[in-house]
Amino acid sequence: MRKLFCIRTFLIGIAFLALSSFSAAQVRVGVVVNFAPPELPVYDQPLCPGDGYIWTPGYWGWDGDDYYWVPGTWVMPPEVGFLWTPGYWGWGGSGFVFTEGYWGPVVGFYGGINYGFGYFGHGYEGGRWDHDHFYYNRSVNNINVTEIHNVYNTAVVNNNVTRVSYSGGNGGIAARPTAQEEAAARERHVPATPAQSQQIAQARSDRQLKASVNHGKPPIAATPKVGAFEDHAAVPAREGGRYLPPSENREAQPSGASPRPTNIVHPNDIPRAEARPAPNTGDPKLDKKYQQQQQKLDKQQEQARQKLQKQQDAEHQKLEKQQANEARKQQAEQRHQQQTQQLMQRQSQEQQRLQTRQAPPTHPANPPARPPHGH
Repeated sequence: MRKLFCIRTFLIGIAFLALSSFSAAQVRVGVVVNFAPPELPVYDQPLCPGDGYIWTPGYWGWDGDDYYWVPGTWVMPPEVGFLWTPGYWGWGGSGFVFTEGYWGPVVGFYGGINYGFGYFGHGYEGGRWDHDHFYYNRSVNNINVTEIHNVYNTAVVNNNVTRVSYSGGNGGIAARPTAQEEAAARERHVPATPAQSQQIAQARSDRQLKASVNHGKPPIAATPKVGAFEDHAAVPAREGGRYLPPSENREAQPSGASPRPTNIVHPNDIPRAEARPAPNTGDPKLDKKYQQQQQKLDKQQEQARQKLQKQQDAEHQKLEKQQANEARKQQAEQRHQQQTQQLMQRQSQEQQRLQTRQAPPTHPANPPARPPHGH
């Protein structure tokens, strides 16, 4: 049965186009998964192994037929002054697409996901660079102050208590990037280090870390250093994330199935119609007329989608300026979803009406004989 819910593999460019344009500057994995990743587990952070290490949170990866947990770990940054922007899963209109994390001078958008330990949805509250030295915020990091002295203690109010592990779509985090986060994605940045790639490869090969085996509660949730899966300081999950197998996952769809309309939230998420064959009625003038009508309707519908997207983007920006709480943002996303569904339904009806007008008239195969005059 698992084959019914296997991923559909696409070219990276197709996956790129599938997601909303707000995160277009980031890098994506060329796969689309038909069902949502499990919730994030709850775990403790291992003690920082030494000065200069930066925490990279754990997340659910994909190995071709199952999600697997990539344990969080402490990593040396590739350059002085660089911070880590975590990767994240996001609804892309036809499935869930993973956006890769990266290193850069500024933390960019990571889907509003609350990974904990300073990564509470936007930015990073776990530390900061001061010239060539990294200072740790003790309020969100596990630091041995007898060995590491460059620390400070700033309390962080975290109102984003959700453990949802994906952005957008049905039940996902309702988050939009700020102007600063969008700019960060365009700044110079570098991908995960070789050490991070090692952590991913080791996690992928560990059967215990597969979601279908640990049911959302990985036995190795975080490691003190890269690859230290057997280290005594490696920690298990204290509480598992909600896990639904493909057959029960509300986001699950058979491979090749059309996406459920309820998962479309914004006009940018609406899958574009495939190229339609040119009319062929046998009358070139009529075919040209029909084609012009279709092109006109396509243009009008695209303008309507762009107008609604612009309206929704403006509302998102207003909520960001007002620093709205998660409840208000979720209400806005529900309203946007209703607006988008209404737009889709209206445009579908418009297309059906056009096709009805263009359909050739039907005639009975054997028309009745004309009655004689006078009867």
